[in-house]
Amino acid sequence: MKRILGELEALKRSDIRPVVDSRMRDFEFFQDASDSEVWSELCFCLLTANFQAEKSMRIQAELGGAFLSHTEEGLSSELRRLGHRFPNMRAKFIVDARRHLRGLRARLDSFDDDHARRMWLVDNVKGLGMKEASHFLRNIGYKDYAIVDFHIVDKLVDSGLVARPKSRSLTPKSYLAIEQCLKDLGKKSGLSQAELDLYLWYAETGKVLK
Repeated sequence: MKRILGELEALKRSDIRPVVDSRMRDFEFFQDASDSEVWSELCFCLLTANFQAEKSMRIQAELGGAFLSHTEEGLSSELRRLGHRFPNMRAKFIVDARRHLRGLRARLDSFDDDHARRMWLVDNVKGLGMKEASHFLRNIGYKDYAIVDFHIVDKLVDSGLVARPKSRSLTPKSYLAIEQCLKDLGKKSGLSQAELDLYLWYAETGKVLK
């Protein structure tokens, strides 16, 4: 724990801090965003499952309103053209998620409990597991969700904070156990889960994404 806390403190004093702070402001923008802007971020997070975040960001930027306007077949064709690994299934998930567009932010804000909010997404949006639901909630301004990605798991394993999971497909129990480790680390480092994720991702990959 001492080593990773020292690394985090060094990063907080480095040139990466303004980059992290800027990304956090991007997330905070979504607190007052329109339903369509929030929903576009949901589509981005649907794309990232078992796929690269950077490529998903490029697809999101290029397709824009196509997430909402295209048929499932048309969207699948566009995703295939842009190199997504699972164009058919992701198109299906995105089209199905359209039923949640209207009032999505208000629905999420109606929850008093963070876990219940996330589980509503997992239970109602096809294609979102706990990691993707946490990713989406973080990206639209909820700061208290840990994104248990395997880059983050690798960092925690290397720091001696968790044992390496037997499978890359985490059970809900395993996810929550690792999340608790991140919550403890966040408290000791004085960082929200959203900030902690950005710093740990940078420490492991040298990049600050979303």
